[in-house]
Amino acid sequence: MAETLEFKAELKQLLHLITHSLYSDREIFLRELISNASDAINKVRFDSLSNADKMEGNTDWKIKLTPDAEKNTLTISDNGVGMSRAEVIENLGTVAQSGTKAFLEAAKQAGKAAETPGLIGQFGVGFYSAFMVADTVTVVTRPLGSTPSDGTRWVSDGQGQYTLEATEKPGRGTDITLHLKDDAKEFLEPYHLRSLVRKFSDFLEFPVVMDSEKEVDGKKEVTEETLNSRKAIWLRKKNEVKPEEYAEFYKSLSHDSDPPAEVIHYAAEGKTEFRVLAFVPEKKPFAFDWQEPVAGLRLYVQRVLIMEQCEQVLPSYLRFVKGVVDSSDLPLNVSRELLQQNPLLDAIQKSVVKNVLDTLAGMKNIEYDKYLTFYKGFGPTLKEGLSRDWSNREKIADLLLFESANTEAGKFTTLADYVAKMPADQSDIYYLTGETAEQLRKSPYLEAFRAKGRDVLLLTDPVDEFTLPSLGTYKGKQLKAADRGDTATGEEVPAGTKEQFAGVVAYLKEKLPEVADVRLTTRLTESAACLVADAGAVNAHLERMMEKMGRDTGANKRVLELNPANAAVVALRDRHAANAADPRLEGYARLLYEQSLIAEGSSVPDPVAFAKRVNDLIARDAG
Repeated sequence: MAETLEFKAELKQLLHLITHSLYSDREIFLRELISNASDAINKVRFDSLSNADKMEGNTDWKIKLTPDAEKNTLTISDNGVGMSRAEVIENLGTVAQSGTKAFLEAAKQAGKAAETPGLIGQFGVGFYSAFMVADTVTVVTRPLGSTPSDGTRWVSDGQGQYTLEATEKPGRGTDITLHLKDDAKEFLEPYHLRSLVRKFSDFLEFPVVMDSEKEVDGKKEVTEETLNSRKAIWLRKKNEVKPEEYAEFYKSLSHDSDPPAEVIHYAAEGKTEFRVLAFVPEKKPFAFDWQEPVAGLRLYVQRVLIMEQCEQVLPSYLRFVKGVVDSSDLPLNVSRELLQQNPLLDAIQKSVVKNVLDTLAGMKNIEYDKYLTFYKGFGPTLKEGLSRDWSNREKIADLLLFESANTEAGKFTTLADYVAKMPADQSDIYYLTGETAEQLRKSPYLEAFRAKGRDVLLLTDPVDEFTLPSLGTYKGKQLKAADRGDTATGEEVPAGTKEQFAGVVAYLKEKLPEVADVRLTTRLTESAACLVADAGAVNAHLERMMEKMGRDTGANKRVLELNPANAAVVALRDRHAANAADPRLEGYARLLYEQSLIAEGSSVPDPVAFAKRVNDLIARDAG
């Protein structure tokens, strides 16, 4: 006779939440039920040798899906350990109080279901996720070592009550039958079930099967089709996996048409045990730059997919790496909050990052041409780690490649090589940012450095403006921008020279309100003038970048520096000394400022006026 029982009060609230609010990723239910079935088989399989007499010969381990379109039901069956009546009440009628409270609180904080994809799977609702797709759930189960008459039937509509009754069940294990809701009939479609099994349970140890009907010689035959591949190659030893197997698996993960440049495959043992199979791509995919930047490896727990991209095991600056992490120590159902605080994930991340950086270093040192191809695609992404991964910033710095003033066009140097070649009197590492290396090689900012035999790194990736300053120092050498007002080449302008030019400098300050200051410099050997940013101020390249992004950097006046040895600057000084009221002086002053704008890569504010001033000079000189 059937007995009607009440769910615990908290479970009522939980089921109401599931049924009415959390529909954002309801396909998770199948993963949960298959995972539960796998656990049930594992529980009995390890006892099979010592309990051979109780097995009834039923050791063909498998999980079976049975969709029935006529009855509108989906059944998930296993030949695992099964449950007694008491275990059914304990497992299906009760949820651990603390776990339920944590779930309810997390769901409350999460807000709308549409904004929390995967909530069910992440918070460990498990069996109860079935009510997302089913009006009624029927469980028929029989435990290990029992007779067919020891079966138990559990039925509930998830509204607060469930019924229990004894029933006949021929074999050991559990059958869970979902009476699907009208809007969940997609889960009766065999192709959809195949897809979900491949997505979540493809590498499960036990076969997930489904009857498949085929027509042979005009007759319909039913065969049992295995839906999952069960080939978790990361569980095999590295020397047992062929290169083509790695390549095939990498392509399935990344959708890349080329094989990977490097394979990272290892097992960590000890206090924490996990396996990692990761791949470094050969070159940047076409869509890498315009796709939403998402980092993380696939996270599996005992071959079951928990998270498509787990950011906790791979930082964003290594987002080009694809692969999987499989841990047996993490609980299968773990909340997002607990995942972020789990110390095991911190240990996994440190291990993965170390192995990736060591692999890249090995590629750079041993297979430079291959590394160069990789770096040309992913160098800017790797540089993000300088500002995001403080503990590994020098390791990352050692992986970076740069063009420099002293390298051939298209050739690269490293920070280590730069430091090794520094003259004895040079104490800092100099760099210059801009749009192209070709443009930077012609920059007036390099003149004094070249004259003293000092190299300057030429940085053309937009990210350089933000990441290189965060590195700060390398091997005890400070990194300094060559276009900063406080970056000197070691010589001061003599006091006598300053006195000779004091009048014209004061005049230029008055006539050029666009600049913050005017002063003499030794950084120029050929050019007449240049603009530099004071320490902490936005330089010209960063200002142009921000403008392209539609961001206003405010009033950023730079300093106009004059080369007192340049003939044009000397002529301007002499003209001013002869007649400070000469109307031509202001035009000359503005030409100095405008040519400095052009030299730094910026545009002149009034091109027509600039052209007129140049034409006036030509006319006077030609005349």
